[in-house]
Formats: sequence, structure tokens, C-alpha cells
Amino acid sequence: MRTRLPRPAAITLGSLLVLNTAWATEVQVAVAANFTAPMQAIARDFQNDTGHKLIAAYGATGQFYAQIRNGAPFEVFLAADDSTPAKLEQEKAIVPGSRFTYAIGTLALWSAKPGYVDSQGQVLQDNAYQHLAIANPKTAPYGLAAVQVLDKLKLTEATRPKLVEGQNITQAFQFVSTGNAELGFVALSQIYKDGKVESGSAWVVPSSLHAPIRQDAVVLEKGRDNPAAKALVEYLKGPKAAVIIKAYGYEI
Repeated sequence: MRTRLPRPAAITLGSLLVLNTAWATEVQVAVAANFTAPMQAIARDFQNDTGHKLIAAYGATGQFYAQIRNGAPFEVFLAADDSTPAKLEQEKAIVPGSRFTYAIGTLALWSAKPGYVDSQGQVLQDNAYQHLAIANPKTAPYGLAAVQVLDKLKLTEATRPKLVEGQNITQAFQFVSTGNAELGFVALSQIYKDGKVESGSAWVVPSSLHAPIRQDAVVLEKGRDNPAAKALVEYLKGPKAAVIIKAYGYEI
């Protein structure tokens, strides 16, 4: 004898499926350029696990700040520093209590040429290269960290005529990867995956040579009532995101 599912239970199951679909929504996110690769990986898992869709734009933190203050439709902001989100908090442009550090970044001196950069960064002191790429230190925190390193090593004047400045860390990376600069300061996450540098040669810059690159995230005012914005922030704090973030060379 075949057992039939009671009619009320069948209706309830269907209602739950409809309800789950109705709650799924999308979130507009501004993401610091250095976090592009891990964010793309996190976005895939986030959508699979929650049903929410993440629409991301990648760029320089300083440029995003200006866009946000001019009304850009971003709901969540993942900066490359902690000072910009703090400034937005002071300006009451974020949801109170939403600011947190999602990653601590690492700076690297990198060349697309294997063996070109030694493990101690002596290539900088040797000064035999023609071009050194950095991100704009006024808008990109990794560019600012690069300038601090050069200052600490007393190489500011020697390197000044050799600097090739990108609008953000992605462009600085592109200058090096295409050979337009022999070496450059990039985010370790751009060249690192699962415990190793994927190509070329690099010096992982000691954190003592620059201010900590604490990267904070916030829910912006435009995301106050968006459940996907809240879900993303919670997801970034979770274990699955942590595994991805660490795989790209960040600290938590």
C-alpha cells in the first residue's frame, strides 16, 4: 500500500521553496583591487551557499571613497585600509557597528622574471633596474606602503626617477607582468596561491618596513535594508571565506 504525503505538508514544502527564492537578492560591492582574486572565489561560494548574488566592482580605495560620497550605488565596501572606512563611519555614511577587519594585507616586491628578485630584496639596493612600478600612494594603500618601504630603506631619492605609477594595485601589477617595468610593489595576493608564488620571483616585504595594511569592510547606508549585504558581511567572517583569504597570503 503506497503512503501519500498529507496535503498540508506538501503545501508547506512548496511555500518554503517560494519563500527561499523570494528572499534571495543581490548586493552591490566595492572591492579594493588587491582583493580581486579572493573575492571572485568567495563570490562563487557565497552565491552557491546563500542564493544571494554578488555584483562587484574592483578599484582603488581612494577612488571608491570619492564615488561613495558622490552617491555611487554600493552597499558594501571592502577597502584596502582601515582609515577610509573609519572616515566613512565618522561621516555617518555606514551602518553603525558594521566595520570590521576582514584581512591584513602583505606587500611584495615582484618581477615576472624568475630569479630576478632575491629573497632579501637586495635588487632594490643594487639599483640596476630601469623601472619600478607602484600603485598611486594617494589613493591606493598598497602604494602608500611601497613609499613607506622606500623611505625606510633610504631609497626614495634613488628610485624617484624610476617609478612607474599605476592608478591602483592592479595596474601596477600589469606594468610588471607585461614587462613595462622590471619589478614593482604588488599585493602578495596577486602572485600567491596555496602557499607559493605562482610565477616570476618575489621578496615578501617584512611588515616592519611599513604601517600595517589592515583592510576593513563596512555596510554602507545604501545597504542598510538589504539582507544580502548583511549575509555577505557574515559570510566574510565565516570559516569558508577564511580558508580562501589565507590561501592568497592574507592574515585574518
